[in-house]
Amino acid sequence: MTYHLAGDSTVAACPPEEWPMSGWGPHLSPHVDRPVRNLAFGGATTESFLESRWDELVSEVRADDTVVIQFGHNDQKQPQLLDSRGGYSDRLRRMVGDVHSRAANAVLCTSCERRWFDGDRVTPTHGDYPNAVRDLAAELAVPLIDLTAFTTWLYEDEGPEASVRLLSHFAPGEHDLWRDGLADDTHFHERGARRIAAFVGRQLRGIARLDGHDAPKGGALVH
Repeated sequence: MTYHLAGDSTVAACPPEEWPMSGWGPHLSPHVDRPVRNLAFGGATTESFLESRWDELVSEVRADDTVVIQFGHNDQKQPQLLDSRGGYSDRLRRMVGDVHSRAANAVLCTSCERRWFDGDRVTPTHGDYPNAVRDLAAELAVPLIDLTAFTTWLYEDEGPEASVRLLSHFAPGEHDLWRDGLADDTHFHERGARRIAAFVGRQLRGIARLDGHDAPKGGALVH
């Protein structure tokens, strides 16, 4: 069984010159004990992924594989085409259908939250998109990993100051690519990416029931 990842920059591997910026996908392998194939790329929407990578991904999906799908960051920037209850949900539904047609398993993820604090609380930034994914997972009876909820908790648990180290914040002169410094509250430092990958891995192990029992078919939601 292989895990195939479809997503945007918060899932993708960054190029070496951007290290230690990283999506969570490159750090998933140690937590799942199964091969991981990561086709996520920066700037991806459900539309652009279907156009440029989806056929490549699906062509290697085999029976009982799992495809993990996380979009939303960039879809919300195209509300006319990719409205949360319109084009966005329609494209996610197509992805799930294509996966199931190959006797494989789909897992939907809500977007990782941005680290935008108002006092001690994180401000939600994805509007209706996380709820659209939650509702679609329930409608299609596929597992859900709620990364919006998890990353909100993670940042709030760390607090406004300590949580900075989970994201790509670099002082002037610290990084060759961002010589003037960077304060990016969307893209992870590898420290944050590893924390999220560990959570995703634990959820995937639960979904697959890697405790000696059979895997569920269209199983219960995982939050």
